[in-house]
Amino acid sequence: MPSPSKQINFLRGWPTPALLPTALLSAACQRVLVDPDEYTEMQEYGSCHGLTRLRDGLAHWLGCHYKVNLDPERICITGGASQNLVCILQCFSDVNYTRAVWVVAPCYHLACGIFEDSGFAGRLHAVPEDDEGLDLDAFERKLSEFERKDKNERKQEPFKLPAAGRKLYRHLIYTVPTCSNPSGVTMSLERREGLVKLARRHDALIISDDVYDLLQWPTNSPVTSDRPPEMRLPRLCDIDRSLGYCDDDPRGFGHAVSNGSFSKIAGPSVRTGWAEGTPAFIAGIAHAASTRSGGAPSQLCAAMLADIIESGQLQRFLDERVRPTLQRRHKLMMDVIARHLGPLGVKGRVASLQGYEVYGGYFVWLDLNSTFSTKFIADILRSEENIIIGHGDMFTVHGDERSAGFSNSVRLSFTWESEEDIIDGIKRVGQTILRMQQRKEYYLELAARNVG
Repeated sequence: MPSPSKQINFLRGWPTPALLPTALLSAACQRVLVDPDEYTEMQEYGSCHGLTRLRDGLAHWLGCHYKVNLDPERICITGGASQNLVCILQCFSDVNYTRAVWVVAPCYHLACGIFEDSGFAGRLHAVPEDDEGLDLDAFERKLSEFERKDKNERKQEPFKLPAAGRKLYRHLIYTVPTCSNPSGVTMSLERREGLVKLARRHDALIISDDVYDLLQWPTNSPVTSDRPPEMRLPRLCDIDRSLGYCDDDPRGFGHAVSNGSFSKIAGPSVRTGWAEGTPAFIAGIAHAASTRSGGAPSQLCAAMLADIIESGQLQRFLDERVRPTLQRRHKLMMDVIARHLGPLGVKGRVASLQGYEVYGGYFVWLDLNSTFSTKFIADILRSEENIIIGHGDMFTVHGDERSAGFSNSVRLSFTWESEEDIIDGIKRVGQTILRMQQRKEYYLELAARNVG
């Protein structure tokens, strides 16, 4: 059948234009370019740690949110979460010494390639997730079994030259603990504490993408500026700090780093983020050779962001525009899913944190309970309805797909398409699944031909 001309894209994890603080950034840009003393410094290469004004602003802003005292020396400015992941791997991992990368699955589908580009292809391992986040018991069993087998095979000598300002870790752990992409799950406090203690026992670095922490809302009440404790869970780096330095970590690099980004808060175009960890760890990132050569990342955007953080404008924009809009869009999508997909056996998560009426992030994760794989359903939706979805196989850990497969799941974004197209698109997804059920033999034959 002919495909509808208008495409509806539920895969794209971009903010809709209404979520972009364009006017705030425009006015901030004008303000920071007025004072020669400020803009001259800003337009130069800058400190490797990044713009001091933004580091100070983040220390205050994040400290208020997480209810902790933050030292700007624990923060450096980055070019965004993805760019900073590369810097972390450059400075704190080694293809010989670092034995494995452990990735919570289902995982952010574009992160695996970053690890592979850094030499870890074939060494990524899936860690299963349940309703409380990372399955700590399963992870400990897998890690202990890996170390037992690896003991006689691993090379002790690092490939990289030693550096006084850095530490190489034996293991890397990658997770999105709050409102995980793609599953939407928020890791419980007990699991967070257990994960940090596990990392400290096994010489592991936890790389925590904390990009959705500020984008949470109640599911059954209006959004307000007040955030209850379940929306302020301590980050893994906060827990690591509370435990003090390990005996085998005399230089104080720690075992967790928070990878933050303004892409979901102020728009992807600002290309600005931050990292938080121990002062020693942050100094190691800041003095990566690429930063020492190129200067502080995102100097102009950092100044603009500092301006709207200091004034409280960005916080008000999040509370008055972004979070209510995300809440409305999420509820709209879930209501339409319940109406058009629920009768077909489709199930989805209603809360991010188990036991609490709170959700956050950009995505919903659905189990389709279908005879057909969601990859095949995605192909049919694209060809027959011009609808794009994220099928579950996209979110497996590269090279370890058999450990945790998701051929019955899909990820849908509620942030990009218009609200009218969210309604229309979900209706058409339901119609397609029903059509496939009613013409099961035809689609089974088509699926078999596609496999062949």
